[in-house]
Amino acid sequence: MKRPGPLLTLLAGLLLGLLTLALDATAGTSRASSSYQEKPPSPTPTSSTASPAPTAPSQSPSPSPSKIADASYAGRTDDDSSSVAVSVRDGRAIAYFCDGRSKESWLRGRVRPDGSMTLTGSHGAALNGTLQDGSRVRGAVDLDGGHYAFTARKAVKGSGLYRATATVRGAKVDGGWIVLADGRQVGIVDREGTPSSAPRIDPETGAVTVDGRRLTANPVLP
Repeated sequence: MKRPGPLLTLLAGLLLGLLTLALDATAGTSRASSSYQEKPPSPTPTSSTASPAPTAPSQSPSPSPSKIADASYAGRTDDDSSSVAVSVRDGRAIAYFCDGRSKESWLRGRVRPDGSMTLTGSHGAALNGTLQDGSRVRGAVDLDGGHYAFTARKAVKGSGLYRATATVRGAKVDGGWIVLADGRQVGIVDREGTPSSAPRIDPETGAVTVDGRRLTANPVLP
């Protein structure tokens, strides 16, 4: 058999080399194509719904104080020298302090929702007290340099605070009476600025006779 010539051998080598290059290029393009893929978009993080900030527990309003009951109170000072009566109505108060001889004062003011009261009156008097359990008033009266602690209990029928004002024999007469639950009475009648012990009244009718004239003393409410 006749061997191929050198030219054919050279041509065959060139063809083989070209084929190899072509195969390498194709393989590279395939690899590049397979390696280049568009990445899917990253999932957008969903924003979690924020929990509402904890709110402070609502505080229920404080219960409003119960309405101060309308009533009258009467009693003696701790040293048993004088009497005090207090009448309460619609959150207001009128009080009367007297020793049954010459010292007296009418006082007025308001009762606070907690039952405390500060009353001021004639002759520079002041009363500071507190309604306790709706059954009594405990406090003190300051008058003419004296300090008179007292307890006035809720008045029963026939007891309490009475007052009469009239003109008798041309003179203005102003009388105040405190009737205690045990029937004792303490009062002063002021005649044109001159005080003296008051005569007794009938607690049932309020009838009283002053300087020969029959008057009617009425229960005192603010």
